[in-house]
Amino acid sequence: MRSPLTKRIFREIRDEAGKYIVIALFMIALISVASGYFIADASLKNAYDESFGLYNIEDGNLELAQTADEAVTELFESEDTAIYPNFYKDEDSKNGSTLRIFSEREEVNKVCLLNGSIPEKDDEIALDRLYMKSNSIAVGDTLTVSGKKYKIVGTIALPDYSALYENNTDFMFDTEKFGVGTVTKGGFERLGDKNIHYSYSWKYNDPPKERFGKDAYDKSDDFLKAISKNVMLLNYIPTCRNSAIKFSGNDLGHDRIMMIVLLYMLIVIISFVFAVTTSNTIAKEANVIGTLRASGYTKGEIILHYMAPPVIVLAAASIVGNILGYTLLKDNMADMYLGSYSLVSYETLFNADAFIETTIIPIVILCVINLIMLISKLSLSPLKFLRRDLKRHQRRKALRLNTKLGIMTRFRLRVFFQNITGYLTIFVGIFFASTIMVFCLMLNPLLDNLAAVTVDNMIAQHQYILKMPVETELDTAEKYSATSLKIRNGDFTEDISVYGITKGSRYYHSIINRDTAEISSAFADKYSLKEGDIITLHDEFGSHDYSFTVSGIYNYPGTLAVFIGIDDFAEKFDKDDGYFTGYFSDKEITDIDDKLIAGDITEDDYTKTSRQLKRSMGGLADTFVYIGIAVIILVVYMLSKVIIEKNSQSISVTKILGYSKREIGAVYIRTTTVVTILSILLCVPLVAVAIDALWRAMMMSYAGWLAPVVPVSAFVKTIALAIATYIVTSFALKHKINKIPLDEALKNVE
Repeated sequence: MRSPLTKRIFREIRDEAGKYIVIALFMIALISVASGYFIADASLKNAYDESFGLYNIEDGNLELAQTADEAVTELFESEDTAIYPNFYKDEDSKNGSTLRIFSEREEVNKVCLLNGSIPEKDDEIALDRLYMKSNSIAVGDTLTVSGKKYKIVGTIALPDYSALYENNTDFMFDTEKFGVGTVTKGGFERLGDKNIHYSYSWKYNDPPKERFGKDAYDKSDDFLKAISKNVMLLNYIPTCRNSAIKFSGNDLGHDRIMMIVLLYMLIVIISFVFAVTTSNTIAKEANVIGTLRASGYTKGEIILHYMAPPVIVLAAASIVGNILGYTLLKDNMADMYLGSYSLVSYETLFNADAFIETTIIPIVILCVINLIMLISKLSLSPLKFLRRDLKRHQRRKALRLNTKLGIMTRFRLRVFFQNITGYLTIFVGIFFASTIMVFCLMLNPLLDNLAAVTVDNMIAQHQYILKMPVETELDTAEKYSATSLKIRNGDFTEDISVYGITKGSRYYHSIINRDTAEISSAFADKYSLKEGDIITLHDEFGSHDYSFTVSGIYNYPGTLAVFIGIDDFAEKFDKDDGYFTGYFSDKEITDIDDKLIAGDITEDDYTKTSRQLKRSMGGLADTFVYIGIAVIILVVYMLSKVIIEKNSQSISVTKILGYSKREIGAVYIRTTTVVTILSILLCVPLVAVAIDALWRAMMMSYAGWLAPVVPVSAFVKTIALAIATYIVTSFALKHKINKIPLDEALKNVE
């Protein structure tokens, strides 16, 4: 025969179906989003890692002034490498964008066909998926390139352009202004030779053990030294330094920690809601518990009984959430990455870690929080439960309230003090929900502000990066030197730009003296640096350290940088006198061959970062705003419902005494209203502090820096949404009060 306690579990779930359904729906939505993200992230990362072998991705590429002759080919072979032609042409295309067109790829960097077909005719073209999406192009359309019409027959992804960087020196890729495509050999010849780039991919016969490890860097440097003595190179990009290949791989999985923190933060809130509602159930069933204890049931058996419904509901919600994550949500979560990166096709993989993180750990959190509450509640003697005396410390007298206060005001205060635990939980729930909402609502304004502030503080309208030092006659051009070093931040390292500034610079508005080093405001803000501090940077693999004493902070919010004199730069990095790497200029330089210019950083380069981040993060931010709203509805409604149920006898008595529904609502609903609105308003400064701490902690694991400037609009929208959400919830609470019968006053009368 089954234990009577076991029989009661599902009856209790049925009797409280409304509560459990609401919580279950919320948990299903939360876990399906988290599970879908974890699954999509792991599946995409696996597809990215496998693409190197599946599509035979190059070990690097270089550009020559003309096609490689037999002597050049033999030189490569002597260095134990093989080269493959990978010519391309940069052509102006739709909406002022640049389209990089490649000929057929058969051996290296093979094409991943996502939709349609590979071009077979000379007037056919296949284009990158993201470029097509950003420019509203579809298979079957006709595209005019360099005066020639091509029919779009396929959607593709090129494995060596998973991030659409036009130049390896670009700040950020831009899927609107740059794209790639492939045509047949005849289609490639149709475009003429005007914009052709003689690019070659190479593959090592004995590749390095780690694709992006120190061996790869050393091997590429040795290879460059060997071939540059006999071959004039216009460009040289080993895969280990190729942003178009490595950037997406570095980013995949990077947001996992943030998702886990948000998931567990919400699980803790739900666990507290369960704990408060279970505590109320224990108070209602005190006589039953006392009888069971007196009949021989142990405290452990009763604890397990009351823990069972929340665990069953959460386990069921987790299973359903994981099913939805694997089927529906994983594609939506994958789109978060596919909206930024041109990744190859992927296969959904079962992820045991995702199941543990979205099912096992949440259940453990729930059990721990509820177990602590139940042990505390059920530690009383059976006699106290039979007497319905659940107070540990008897208050000799009720808290005295000033008699000058109106009866209704005193009544509301009594309700507040009697249910202070529930109201405190409401405050905590609103705090967490508001933090999530403000965090998401601040993203777009923050990125817009970054773009505006960065543009306003550009050193010059053009920052030219040269492949080799070359002179210009433009009088507004000013030489500078630059390199990149690393700073250690625990296990994480990131790039710090070091600039050598010309003495008396017209563009850098501060005086750089010998043996002084100023740092950018972004660098100072992120690492809490101040004047007089000593910072130590190191090269790519830490073989050399470079120390700088901070002599000042320069207003440069977009980049982590150190500024020293150009002569100090040459001395510190062992360069010849007069060494420089580029020019600052407010005018375009026209007397330097484009082939000698590695990049030109302009206003558009600074703003494309914010544009791309808004496209990639916007969808997820909106999702969590909705989750924040759902948290407020859930917490306020469930806990207010508990308060009403806890005071159902008092509410019934007031009805018998002749108080109207409006007057009763004024006591119970208005008290909750005041607590909720005060909680929303009081949370604002706490949320501001929490956001600052959360953002700074998060950004320490990301390259670069975005100062946590929260716009007032984010707080205003959060307050408005939270209050509107409560107004909707209050109607359900009024309905709950109206349903309490008059005979409730006769129950449990001692």
